[in-house]
Amino acid sequence: MTAWAALLRGVNVGGITIRSADLVELFRTLGFDGVRTVLASGNVVFETDAAPAARDVLKTRIEQALRERFGYDAWIVLVTVGELSAAADGYPFDAGDAGRQPYVIFCSAEAMRDELLAAAASLDSAADPVAAGPGVIFWNPEKGHSLDTAFARILAKARYKASTTTRNLRTVAKMLA
Repeated sequence: MTAWAALLRGVNVGGITIRSADLVELFRTLGFDGVRTVLASGNVVFETDAAPAARDVLKTRIEQALRERFGYDAWIVLVTVGELSAAADGYPFDAGDAGRQPYVIFCSAEAMRDELLAAAASLDSAADPVAAGPGVIFWNPEKGHSLDTAFARILAKARYKASTTTRNLRTVAKMLA
Protein backbone atom coordinates (compact mmCIF):
# COMPACT_ATOMS: atom_id res chain seq x y z
CA MET A 1 0.00 0.00 0.00
CA THR A 2 1.13 3.52 -0.77
CA ALA A 3 0.01 6.46 1.34
CA TRP A 4 -0.95 9.46 -0.78
CA ALA A 5 -2.05 13.06 -0.29
CA ALA A 6 -4.39 14.63 -2.83
CA LEU A 7 -4.10 18.42 -2.74
CA LEU A 8 -7.22 19.84 -4.36
CA ARG A 9 -6.84 23.26 -5.91
CA GLY A 10 -9.45 25.98 -5.37
CA VAL A 11 -11.78 24.06 -3.04
CA ASN A 12 -13.96 25.95 -0.56
CA VAL A 13 -12.99 29.27 -2.13
CA GLY A 14 -14.52 31.07 -5.09
CA GLY A 15 -17.87 29.32 -4.90
CA ILE A 16 -16.61 25.72 -5.03
CA THR A 17 -17.77 24.22 -1.74
CA ILE A 18 -17.23 20.57 -0.93
CA ARG A 19 -18.02 19.16 2.50
CA SER A 20 -15.30 16.98 4.00
CA ALA A 21 -17.76 14.11 4.53
CA ASP A 22 -18.67 14.17 0.81
CA LEU A 23 -15.00 14.19 -0.14
CA VAL A 24 -14.27 11.21 2.11
CA GLU A 25 -17.24 9.35 0.65
CA LEU A 26 -16.02 9.95 -2.91
CA PHE A 27 -12.51 8.69 -2.14
CA ARG A 28 -13.92 5.62 -0.41
CA THR A 29 -16.17 4.99 -3.42
CA LEU A 30 -13.01 5.01 -5.55
CA GLY A 31 -11.78 2.09 -3.43
CA PHE A 32 -9.20 3.91 -1.32
CA ASP A 33 -8.44 2.98 2.29
CA GLY A 34 -7.65 5.08 5.36
CA VAL A 35 -9.31 8.14 3.83
CA ARG A 36 -9.24 11.31 5.91
CA THR A 37 -9.49 14.99 5.17
CA VAL A 38 -7.39 17.67 6.80
CA LEU A 39 -8.98 21.05 7.39
CA ALA A 40 -11.61 22.29 4.94
CA SER A 41 -9.21 23.30 2.21
CA GLY A 42 -9.13 20.24 -0.01
CA ASN A 43 -6.55 17.96 1.57
CA VAL A 44 -7.21 14.22 1.41
CA VAL A 45 -4.84 11.59 2.77
CA PHE A 46 -5.52 8.00 1.68
CA GLU A 47 -3.95 4.65 0.87
CA THR A 48 -4.14 2.49 -2.22
CA ASP A 49 -2.29 -0.29 -3.98
CA ALA A 50 -1.25 2.17 -6.71
CA ALA A 51 2.51 2.67 -6.64
CA PRO A 52 4.17 6.04 -7.37
CA ALA A 53 4.73 4.92 -10.98
CA ALA A 54 0.93 5.01 -11.43
CA ARG A 55 0.67 8.65 -10.26
CA ASP A 56 -0.62 10.07 -13.56
CA VAL A 57 -3.33 7.42 -13.94
CA LEU A 58 -4.40 7.86 -10.31
CA LYS A 59 -4.42 11.65 -10.62
CA THR A 60 -6.60 11.53 -13.75
CA ARG A 61 -9.00 9.09 -12.10
CA ILE A 62 -9.44 11.30 -9.02
CA GLU A 63 -9.85 14.50 -11.05
CA GLN A 64 -12.49 12.87 -13.25
CA ALA A 65 -14.41 11.61 -10.22
CA LEU A 66 -14.30 15.09 -8.64
CA ARG A 67 -15.58 16.66 -11.86
CA GLU A 68 -18.43 14.17 -12.18
CA ARG A 69 -19.47 14.24 -8.52
CA PHE A 70 -19.09 17.94 -7.72
CA GLY A 71 -19.48 19.58 -11.14
CA TYR A 72 -16.37 21.74 -11.27
CA ASP A 73 -13.15 21.74 -13.29
CA ALA A 74 -11.05 19.82 -10.74
CA TRP A 75 -7.27 19.87 -10.56
CA ILE A 76 -5.17 18.17 -7.96
CA VAL A 77 -1.53 17.76 -7.14
CA LEU A 78 -0.93 14.19 -6.01
CA VAL A 79 2.05 13.40 -3.79
CA THR A 80 3.02 10.42 -1.69
CA VAL A 81 3.03 10.97 2.04
CA GLY A 82 6.80 10.38 1.85
CA GLU A 83 7.13 13.27 -0.62
CA LEU A 84 4.93 15.41 1.62
CA SER A 85 7.18 14.61 4.57
CA ALA A 86 10.34 15.42 2.58
CA ALA A 87 8.84 18.80 1.65
CA ALA A 88 8.03 19.58 5.29
CA ASP A 89 11.47 18.47 6.47
CA GLY A 90 13.24 20.50 3.78
CA TYR A 91 11.66 23.89 4.56
CA PRO A 92 14.71 26.20 4.52
CA PHE A 93 13.28 29.36 6.08
CA ASP A 94 12.46 30.16 9.71
CA ALA A 95 9.00 28.61 9.99
CA GLY A 96 8.54 30.21 13.40
CA ASP A 97 8.91 33.80 12.14
CA ALA A 98 5.57 35.35 13.17
CA GLY A 99 5.89 38.05 10.53
CA ARG A 100 6.04 35.64 7.58
CA GLN A 101 3.95 32.91 5.95
CA PRO A 102 5.70 29.53 5.58
CA TYR A 103 4.38 28.25 2.25
CA VAL A 104 5.09 25.14 0.22
CA ILE A 105 4.06 25.26 -3.45
CA PHE A 106 3.45 21.77 -4.79
CA CYS A 107 3.98 21.28 -8.50
CA SER A 108 2.68 18.35 -10.50
CA ALA A 109 4.86 19.26 -13.49
CA GLU A 110 8.61 19.59 -13.02
CA ALA A 111 8.80 21.97 -16.01
CA MET A 112 6.37 24.37 -14.32
CA ARG A 113 8.38 24.21 -11.09
CA ASP A 114 11.57 25.04 -12.98
CA GLU A 115 9.84 27.88 -14.84
CA LEU A 116 8.57 29.38 -11.57
CA LEU A 117 12.01 29.08 -9.97
CA ALA A 118 13.60 30.80 -12.97
CA ALA A 119 11.08 33.65 -12.71
CA ALA A 120 11.72 33.99 -8.98
CA ALA A 121 15.47 34.27 -9.54
CA SER A 122 15.06 37.80 -10.91
CA LEU A 123 12.86 39.03 -8.04
CA ASP A 124 13.71 40.85 -4.81
CA SER A 125 14.62 37.96 -2.50
CA ALA A 126 13.88 40.04 0.62
CA ALA A 127 10.24 40.57 -0.43
CA ASP A 128 9.90 37.16 -2.08
CA PRO A 129 12.14 34.59 -0.40
CA VAL A 130 11.91 31.53 -2.67
CA ALA A 131 13.91 28.29 -2.62
CA ALA A 132 13.80 25.01 -4.49
CA GLY A 133 12.79 21.80 -2.79
CA PRO A 134 12.09 18.21 -3.86
CA GLY A 135 9.23 18.68 -6.34
CA VAL A 136 8.20 21.87 -4.54
CA ILE A 137 8.99 25.53 -4.14
CA PHE A 138 9.39 27.02 -0.69
CA TRP A 139 8.11 30.57 -0.30
CA ASN A 140 8.22 32.85 2.74
CA PRO A 141 6.42 36.17 2.07
CA GLU A 142 5.56 38.69 4.76
CA LYS A 143 2.15 38.12 6.36
CA GLY A 144 -0.50 40.16 4.61
CA HIS A 145 1.44 40.21 1.33
CA SER A 146 0.92 36.74 -0.10
CA LEU A 147 -1.33 38.14 -2.84
CA ASP A 148 0.54 41.28 -3.83
CA THR A 149 4.23 40.42 -4.18
CA ALA A 150 5.84 39.97 -7.56
CA PHE A 151 6.05 36.21 -7.04
CA ALA A 152 2.39 36.06 -5.96
CA ARG A 153 1.41 37.73 -9.24
CA ILE A 154 3.45 35.18 -11.19
CA LEU A 155 1.86 32.29 -9.27
CA ALA A 156 -1.62 33.67 -10.00
CA LYS A 157 -1.17 33.33 -13.77
CA ALA A 158 -3.64 30.97 -15.41
CA ARG A 159 -0.87 28.82 -16.88
CA TYR A 160 0.05 27.52 -13.39
CA LYS A 161 -3.52 26.84 -12.24
CA ALA A 162 -3.69 23.18 -13.24
CA SER A 163 -0.24 22.18 -12.02
CA THR A 164 0.42 24.01 -8.74
CA THR A 165 -1.19 24.45 -5.36
CA THR A 166 0.06 26.21 -2.25
CA ARG A 167 -0.17 25.00 1.33
CA ASN A 168 0.93 26.57 4.58
CA LEU A 169 3.64 24.52 6.27
CA ARG A 170 1.36 24.15 9.33
CA THR A 171 -1.28 22.50 7.11
CA VAL A 172 1.34 20.13 5.73
CA ALA A 173 2.32 19.19 9.31
CA LYS A 174 -1.34 18.44 10.13
CA MET A 175 -1.57 16.21 7.06
CA LEU A 176 1.41 14.23 8.34
CA ALA A 177 0.07 13.87 11.90
